[in-house]
Amino acid sequence: MKSLTTWLVRYDHSLIHLVNCQWKCRFLDWFMPRVTHLGGATATLSFLALWLMVMPKMIKMWAVEGFIALVSSHLVVHFLKMFLPRIRPYLQIRHLHTFPNPLTDYSFPSGHTTAAFSIAITFVMHAPALIGIFLPYAITVGFSRMYLALHYPTDVIIGTFLGSGFAVGTVLLFELF
Repeated sequence: MKSLTTWLVRYDHSLIHLVNCQWKCRFLDWFMPRVTHLGGATATLSFLALWLMVMPKMIKMWAVEGFIALVSSHLVVHFLKMFLPRIRPYLQIRHLHTFPNPLTDYSFPSGHTTAAFSIAITFVMHAPALIGIFLPYAITVGFSRMYLALHYPTDVIIGTFLGSGFAVGTVLLFELF
């Protein structure tokens, strides 16, 4: 078990260094702080509310399912952040590039990534043709969290699984009833 933990820490540290330092460029420095907010509460809830208001009746329910997946997955995120506290990468690893207004709470798991995937997978399950829009959106939000040194790769991976799992579970539950 100790060797697995050592490998994961080494993997996390080397990949965060690659994404945050080696891939650093002017465009990503401008783009990532903007795109990362698309996984935040304001953007995700606004998107779902707008969808609910303007879409035809037969597809309005996607927003309800997305909201349930979002809220339920975030209850788990909140629980994990409380009981498995992990210091954010930029606070623990030297020489990482930070950006304005960095977060100071715990990093595990990535709530923004969880939110993006809970919505993306919900919508893709209903309309697979939307995968070309929603999957790049969710992946980019997750990548931005590492680029900004706010999350380790494992934080993002677990957020991906949480958001996707709650989306699949919610959609399947609604199909049963």
